[in-house]
Amino acid sequence: MAVTHRARHTITVDAPARTVYGIIADAADWPRVFPPSVHVEQTPLGDGEETLRIWATANDEVKSWQSRRRLDPEALTVGFRQEKTTAPATSMGGEWQIRPLSDDRCEVVLLHDFTAEGDAPENVEWINRALDHNSEAELERMKATAESAGQLGELLCTFEDQVRIEAPGADVHAFLWRGEEWQDRLPHVARVKLTEPDTDIQVLEMDTIARDGSRHTTESVRVSLGSARIVYKQLRVPPLLTAHVGAWLLDESDGVTTAVARHTVVINPASLSLLGPDTTVADARSFIRDALGTNSLATLRHAKEFTERSPAR
Repeated sequence: MAVTHRARHTITVDAPARTVYGIIADAADWPRVFPPSVHVEQTPLGDGEETLRIWATANDEVKSWQSRRRLDPEALTVGFRQEKTTAPATSMGGEWQIRPLSDDRCEVVLLHDFTAEGDAPENVEWINRALDHNSEAELERMKATAESAGQLGELLCTFEDQVRIEAPGADVHAFLWRGEEWQDRLPHVARVKLTEPDTDIQVLEMDTIARDGSRHTTESVRVSLGSARIVYKQLRVPPLLTAHVGAWLLDESDGVTTAVARHTVVINPASLSLLGPDTTVADARSFIRDALGTNSLATLRHAKEFTERSPAR
């Protein structure tokens, strides 16, 4: 019989317990909050239950699984159990517990239980190492997010640009998904290194050239969700940001595709001086909007040019 192993991680947060509970309950927003989370699809089932399809990093690998959760806002607990797990785990579950210490302070306890393939020591060690790293990263970022919740409206920035492309959505998706060819197709991309852990998952590292000639290296995990959506999260963000997630959204009608590039970023207020001594958050928002929008619009315009002149058309 497989041995059940257990892990426990805790942190104290200087924020109301319900603020913390809200962060845990809003799983679709985890990629912005939790460093290991890449993308989450959240589906309510009713009676406080839901399913989550999760893509996340673990020990520098990209993993995907499906979990079922039960949310109890009165007890301030969220229980979870993986329905479709990923190796080397054969089962995984646990619970978030938020314990109020005062009106504006609480303790968060994150419990896990799991079984490992063959109960092999190397598999148990791999899972424990992933749980330690991810749980500690999640709790630390959750603490920072909850304690600065009042500033989030100013630091959080979501925007999008769109281009009308007279080509099928599948052709546009292929251009956007084949990132290994961007070095030859996009003038602002100087270097690309792409790996594919699975058919619908990519790790894309690339150097981009800004308008001032400076070169910036980014690394992202990308997930293809059918032919109409590619979502991604930057694993390596510039000092001006604490998070950057995004999506390419493709809406086809009668052979014409509306292609949208969407970005969500969180500004790091401690790094504003990188743009100058008197830089405000509003200045940083404008700078980031321009920099990211310029590159993503350039990508969509090259996708338009490439797909509209495709020989197949």
